[in-house]
This record gives sequence, structure tokens and C-alpha cells, in this order.
Amino acid sequence: NDTGAGKHWSDNEVRALINIWSDAKIQQMLEGATRNKEIFEEIARRLMKCGIDRDWKQCRTKYKNLKYEYRALQKENEHLGNPRRKMRFYDEVDCILRRQPLGPSSWGCETSSLPSGTENFSDEIK
Repeated sequence: NDTGAGKHWSDNEVRALINIWSDAKIQQMLEGATRNKEIFEEIARRLMKCGIDRDWKQCRTKYKNLKYEYRALQKENEHLGNPRRKMRFYDEVDCILRRQPLGPSSWGCETSSLPSGTENFSDEIK
């Protein structure tokens, strides 16, 4: 019984997670919440509707890793003065954390506009 715990997230899965995360209601729920299991259960349910089978812990871990990597890059780029390195989905995470709309290129599974690429990428931060 493979829970997928060690399974890397595909680009499509990360895009779907980011799209759900960008939802104003989800952002409002996450803001200041310390006990957020229910929020990530909701995110996992929404992903399931898109055909993505991830549990709440996997969603929370990926969310935290994306935020951590983004913030680490922000600090590094501030320190160096010019961006040397970028992360995957930097612009999307930047929009969410700066409270700006993702814009027309945001991907929602309900619009079935998720790109069809199935390439996986390994997380730099586990």
C-alpha cells in the first residue's frame, strides 16, 4: 500500500496546489492559523477533485517547503543584491505571498487548463 509519501510532486500537482493556495478563502484560513490540519484536509480534497491523490500532510509539507525556499531565495537575493538563483514556481509563490492575483495564467483544474507535461522534479528541500 503505497501512500505516496516519498513520491515527488509533478509540475501539474504543484501548479494545482498553488492554484488552491491562491484562493482568497484558503489564504484567509491559513493566515495566523497554527492548527491547520483542517485547512490542508480541504486542500487535499480539492486536489482529489482534480485527480491528484495527496494527503493533508503531504500538502502541508509541500506548502511549507515552497514558502521556505521562496523566503530563503528572497534573503539570498537581498544579501547578494541581484538574483543569482530562482526556484520553480517563484513567480506564482511571489504573487501569493505579496497578495497579488495570479493573473490569467493561473491554472485551475476546474478549467482543465493544466498543462499536460508529466515531468517530475525533485524537491531541493525535503
